[in-house]
Parts: sequence; structure tokens; C-alpha cells
Amino acid sequence: MQTRKKYICLTFLASWLLLFFFGGDQLRRFTFFSGRKAEARRNWPHWTDRSLLKSFADPEELQSDGDPSLPSPRERRAARLSVYKNSGCRMETCFDFSRCEKNGFKVFTYPRERDQPLSESYSKILASIERSRYYTPNPAEACLFILSIDTLDRDHLSGQYVRNVDEKIRGFPLWNGGRNHLIFNLYSGTWPNYTEDLGFDIGQAILAKASFYTENFRPGFDISIPLFSKDHPQRGGERGWLYQDSIPPKKKYLLVFKGKRYLTGIGSGTRNALHHIHNGKDIVSLTTCKHGKDWEKHKDTRCDKDNVDYEKFDYQELLHNSTFCIVPRGRRLGSFRFLEALQAACIPVLLSDGWELPFSEAIDWSKAAVVGNERLLLQIPSVVRCIHPERVLAFQQQTQFLWDAYFSSVDKIVHTTLEIIKDRLLPHRSRSRFLWNMLPGGLLALPDFSTHLGDFPFYYLQHGSSPSEKFTAFIRAVSPAGSLSQPILKLIQAVSGSQYCAQILVLWSCEKPPPPSGKWPQTTVPLTIIQGRGKLSDRFFPYAAIQTDAVLSLDEHTSLSTSEVDFAFVVWRSFPERIVGFPTRSHFWDPEQRRWGYTSKWTNEISIVLTAAAFYHRYYHSLFTEFLPAGLRELADGLAACEDILMNVLVAAVTKLPPIKVTQRKQHKETESQQVGCKVGDAGTPPVGERSPSPLRSPPAKVKGTAGTAGGRRFSQQQDCLNQLADWFGYMPLVSSQLRLDPVLFKDQVSVLRKKYPRLEKP
Repeated sequence: MQTRKKYICLTFLASWLLLFFFGGDQLRRFTFFSGRKAEARRNWPHWTDRSLLKSFADPEELQSDGDPSLPSPRERRAARLSVYKNSGCRMETCFDFSRCEKNGFKVFTYPRERDQPLSESYSKILASIERSRYYTPNPAEACLFILSIDTLDRDHLSGQYVRNVDEKIRGFPLWNGGRNHLIFNLYSGTWPNYTEDLGFDIGQAILAKASFYTENFRPGFDISIPLFSKDHPQRGGERGWLYQDSIPPKKKYLLVFKGKRYLTGIGSGTRNALHHIHNGKDIVSLTTCKHGKDWEKHKDTRCDKDNVDYEKFDYQELLHNSTFCIVPRGRRLGSFRFLEALQAACIPVLLSDGWELPFSEAIDWSKAAVVGNERLLLQIPSVVRCIHPERVLAFQQQTQFLWDAYFSSVDKIVHTTLEIIKDRLLPHRSRSRFLWNMLPGGLLALPDFSTHLGDFPFYYLQHGSSPSEKFTAFIRAVSPAGSLSQPILKLIQAVSGSQYCAQILVLWSCEKPPPPSGKWPQTTVPLTIIQGRGKLSDRFFPYAAIQTDAVLSLDEHTSLSTSEVDFAFVVWRSFPERIVGFPTRSHFWDPEQRRWGYTSKWTNEISIVLTAAAFYHRYYHSLFTEFLPAGLRELADGLAACEDILMNVLVAAVTKLPPIKVTQRKQHKETESQQVGCKVGDAGTPPVGERSPSPLRSPPAKVKGTAGTAGGRRFSQQQDCLNQLADWFGYMPLVSSQLRLDPVLFKDQVSVLRKKYPRLEKP
């Protein structure tokens, strides 16, 4: 027993001796120096040791703990709470849907005060709304309200800063705590922190803001918009630099940047590091600190060299000749460079952490931009080099589509904002992201018409379907007598004989009642009479009776054979997004009068197909009536043949494609729309109460060789119409073409038995 105790004691003692010799140092550290554990440093090499790691920055820069001017998380949170007191707002909690049920989506702008100046940009925003189809002058009909107070620039150091906004908006009887209000803002906060403080309580209003932080953004309620300059065009805008159906050549530079470098303050960290990726070959990254009043007081050792290199390159030339463009944050998250890169088809490489991208609720930016991380700047060159050329081309094409569809003008930016809000009101009838991100874009794909892709003329290829195999003939009749004219009888017989005709609709546009059913010709297809309102634009109203995809628009004096109708319909089914027809016209630029001209002379180019004999998709009836503002439809009602031109301009603006001319036996002769006893107004004078707004009016052009004749007045009005439409759209949408489609073996010296449409060649 004593021996066992002795062995146990020896074993225990040996264990303690082993622990002391092999682990005593660590045990003493744990027991006596646990309070100094946090101060112990790992034996890693110092980042400033030049012998171990090449330094890409000054040691002083690496040793700093950050920019002291940057707001702390607590400061950002306090600023956010001061601005967004209703941070939990959603459409369901802070928006009154009942205001939109009776009159639809109507927008009211507050009356402008005489003593309240407006910036140029905010004036454009208000003008975009007031000239749109959304606008109502009656606040009782409004679903959404826009302040007349300029809230774009909320930097209190700016000369455009409006003071006492809180006091002013509380005095508005319609304010209601901001409910159903939309506030636009481009600049918020000021030096040095540039927080998102607007200087007033927005209440329950929707905020459409540039440079939006994701942590402040209220999803499904607020809208992020792009930062645009005061020179951004009101409407139309310049087209993108990558033309449709063109493959860009391999560009000189892979990645470029040229811009300011902030020496201190927020945003300086990213721009100060951009020189690290510059190699002077395919990557050009140039900065200058020569900006601001006191830049020389803060300049560092790099400033002089950077300023010299900066002047060696032209900014526009870099945009034109680079595949990717770096878009870093400025003092705020957004910059003008973003829209400039989109227009130039230079794929944006975004370095702005926390930026809620413009219209991200609708636009898929992963198809058009590379979103980088400010802290991983050195990885950007290798990332863009790994992108496959086919994907690069797809990126470039998408930048052009997005620029043209949503960003090229103030009108498009504002209308996109309003359409996103409108989609939220009826989610079951809202546009899908596919419609927003495919040609022709969400603004031109009306959900009130349909939300099914197969119902639109643009998506048959993507949807894997075809348009319907029948068409509806839509004849506009203006005969004043109680009996039918001879031409319309022949036209009905010819059209009803087509194997593709499903029905015939006659739009009766006279004040006298139409003839009884017994006097109409007997046809193998249904014939329906529709009473019109006496307006020229009635022919493009979306009548519920039109059930087929294709519409054959006809005037009663049009002369067509069944073979001509059949062939034209077969052609249209291959081009359902275009106008396909017989009589054509063309437009041209008159350098002497510096305006657009309109001609019916036979030339090698055509840009207009008259709807007196043309096929098109029925969707364009909805687009004509619901997309265009009332002022343009009134213009079409007041000028001769203006509705033809307006429909062609609309389709060209949507598709960016020309119409298609098909074979015609006889040359079409235009007839006067005015007939005795019909309420369509005199040729040249719109009916009372239907005159187009004064901004659309311009002096009529002189037509050479036709002065004083009825034909001269008609062409003068058509030219007047064309120029007013170009002014409204902001550019000339019409596209010229030299194409005419004929049947196979047309006019060939072969037997008629081998020809599918032999009657087309008979006189």
C-alpha cells in the first residue's frame, strides 16, 4: 500500500516537472499576463516594409486610420433619422390608392409662385409632366401631386437652395403630410459630410432621388434616378454612339478614367487610388487635383505630374475609344459620368459602394454595367479582361438601349419614374422585368393593352410564336350621301375575297346615318358598321371589335385587288412590328428653309406608308390613343393627312425601323378628307375646340410650284404637321428605306402558271 502511494506521488511529481519544462512559459503568460493579451502583436511583416512588399501608397497614407471628415455610422444614422422619419413607408401604408381609382393615374403640379424662382432642370421636370398624358389641371382628379417648390438642390451652400421649405409645404392644403406626393432631388447634403439631409421633412412623400444610399432607400416606395446636368435635353436627346445592327471594332483602350481627384474629404479615397491601375497602354487612368479655389494649399507630391498627364488626353476621345469606363463616386454616390458612359457605349465600371442604381426596380443592370467594389480596385483590370467578347458586345448594345429608352432626355427620366409608380398601383397588370429590359422598353409596352408577350408585335421571335393568320379590314367611310359610293363597294368585294380576311369594319365618319344593312354588299365574312366621332384620329382608336393582330387600314376610295391584299398580308406576317402597305411618301431635310420637307414624288427612298392602304399591328391603335398626349391627336385632327404621318412617326419611334412598301398595280391618288356633310373640319382649319396647343404651331412652309392650289395647301399642311411632330419628339423619328418587296418571279418572262400572284401584273 505504501509502495503504491509512493509510485502515485512520483508519477504526479514527474507530470508537473514535464509541464513546467515544456509549457511553463505559456502557462505563466496565461496566468500573469492575460491583461496584456490584447496588446500582443503577431510576428507578421509590416506592410510598410519595402523589402518584403512593394508599396503602392505612401506609408503615411497606410498608417492613417481613415478620413476624419467621413461621417461615423452613428452620424449617418442620426442624419438618416432626421430625414426619413417615415422610414417604414411602403405603398400600402403611406399611399392613398383610392385617389387613383376613379380617374386613373393622373398627376397634378402645384401652381407656380411668381416670386419663387425655378432652376432650369426643375422647370424641365415640370414641363415634362404638364405636356404628358398623365397631367391634369384639376387636383380633384389627381392621383399624384408634384410640388412647385424647387427641391432638386438641397445643398445649403448652393445659390439654388430654397429656404423655409417646411414652412411653405405645411401651408399647402393638399400636402396631407406628404401623402401621394412625389419629390424630386438631385443634390443633398453639403461639405464636408454630404449626408442625405434635404433640410425639410418629406413626411410620407415618395422620394425620387439621385445618389441614393441603399441603407436610406425604401424599397417599393422610393425611386432612384440618375444625376443629370442642367443641359440635359428636354425631349428627344442625342442618340447613342453605337448604331443599331453595327458591330463595334476593337477599341484602342480597354479601361479609362479621366476626372477630378479629391485631396481631402468624402470620396477622396477611391479617386486617390485610381492611379495605381494606370499602365499608359490599354488602361488610362488620369486625375487632376487642379480644381476648386484652394487646391494648391492641399496639393501633394503627385499633383504636378498628374496635372501634366491629364492634359495629354481628350475626354471625348477616351469615351469613343474605350470598351470600359470607370465611374467612381464623387462627393456623392452618383456622377454625370454614368450617363456619359451609357451614351458612348462605354460599359460603366461602377465604383460607388452603397449606391442604389437608377430605376433598379425595373432595370437589370447586370446586363449593362460592371459593379465593382471600391476596396478591390486593383482587381478591376483582371476582371474586365476576363469578360468574353460576345458578352462585351451584348453589354454595349444594352447600354444603347437603356440610354435611348430611359435616359436620353428629361422627358424619359420623368416618365420612367411615373410609370414605375403606376405599375405599383396595379401589380397584377404591371410590366415584367423582361418588358423593361428588352426593346422597345417599358415606356412603349403598355400594360393596359396586355401583359402577355405574345400580344405585342415585338416579341414573337423571343416568345417563339407568330401573329394570327387572319386580319381585320378597317375601312374609313366619309361619303356624305345616304347611298354608298361605287369605289367602296368594289373595295369591300375585293377585301372579303381574301382567304386571310376575318371581318370587315366600316368606320362611318359622317353626321348622317349610314345606309341600312340591305344596301351593303353581301360578303362571306362579317361586316360591322361603327359610328365615328367625326375626327380623323378615330381610325386609330382601339375598338374592341378588332380581334385579330393584323389591321388592314383602308380609305373608301382605295383601289386594291384580292391578290394585292393577300401578298401584302403574307409580307406583314414576316414583319409584324412594321407598317406594310402600298402608297408611300418620303421626307427630306430642306437646308434652305432649315426644316423638314414632305414629298409624294417617286424617289429611290421611302419613309412613310399611307394608312389609306396599309397593314399594321392592332397594338398601335392602343399606343396612338393612350401613349400620345391629347395635343398631338388634336394636331392630327386639324391638319390634312396628319394622322397618316403621326402613325408612321409613332411606329418609327418605337421600332427604329422603316416601313415596307409592297407591289401595287395602280398608283394611289390622295383624296380630300373633307366631304360635304361630314364633321371632319375644313381642309386646313381644325374644328372649333380641337385646335392644337400653341407650342405645336409653326408657320406653314411654302411649297414650290403649287402655290394657291388645293394640292399646295395640302402639302403645306403635311409639312407643317411633320415639323411640329419632329419638334414634339425632339428629333426626326422617321427612317428611310430603299426596299420594295415583290412576289417571286414578279415581272419575269416565265409562264403565269408558275407565278403565285399572276393577277398583280395585269393592268
